[in-house]
Amino acid sequence: MTTCDYSIRLYKDSDYHTVRKLFAEGTLEHTRVAFEHGLSLTRVRLFLVAVFFVPFIITGSLISAIITFLLIFTALWFGTRDLYGSYVRHALSDDMLDIQKYYLQRDGYCFWVVESAGEVVGMVVAIPSSHPGGENHTELRRMAVAKSHRGRGMAKALCRTVIDFARERGCSAVFLGTTVGHQVAHSLYQRMGFKEQHSEFLQHPLAKFVDFKFFFYKYDIPTAKQ
Repeated sequence: MTTCDYSIRLYKDSDYHTVRKLFAEGTLEHTRVAFEHGLSLTRVRLFLVAVFFVPFIITGSLISAIITFLLIFTALWFGTRDLYGSYVRHALSDDMLDIQKYYLQRDGYCFWVVESAGEVVGMVVAIPSSHPGGENHTELRRMAVAKSHRGRGMAKALCRTVIDFARERGCSAVFLGTTVGHQVAHSLYQRMGFKEQHSEFLQHPLAKFVDFKFFFYKYDIPTAKQ
């Protein structure tokens, strides 16, 4: 797929370091939104209030209370960041370790990049869906677009590329998962016709406390009769 200022093509080995960096940075940047979401929860706010007042009551020292609060607040930030970090570390050591073998040498898998002015600035992958009842479905994963190139329709074009890939393979739907911190993605998928199916917590000790969830969406590919 080509537009006036960018094109979507298959992944090449020369893209390896760029796409790994794009994926990692694009995932970790959602930490702030997820952290702010956690801070909006009543239980988290009460916990932080207790973190401040309990040391103050016990020691009578305002400085000790402030230091304790700042330490716990900082730990909560890095804990939230690790929700994304653990996900990134797993991906980089799993499917994104040998991209050529994992995505381009297996039936039903594919990896595309967006190239603009000779630079790789976006990516997306497709895999056979592992969701229950999804034997004839494709899953969209690892989508990322560099900050400097957002707002130009690249994410939408990448999403459409996966949908077209699934349609050509005779699949009936496309699944994807996104986190609470990726609010822009939620809006994009909904505008493109994806419907939210369910949500689940990431397997991480902090996930339930800060309400860190993956939200799963499904796009039903129209049949010829539709």
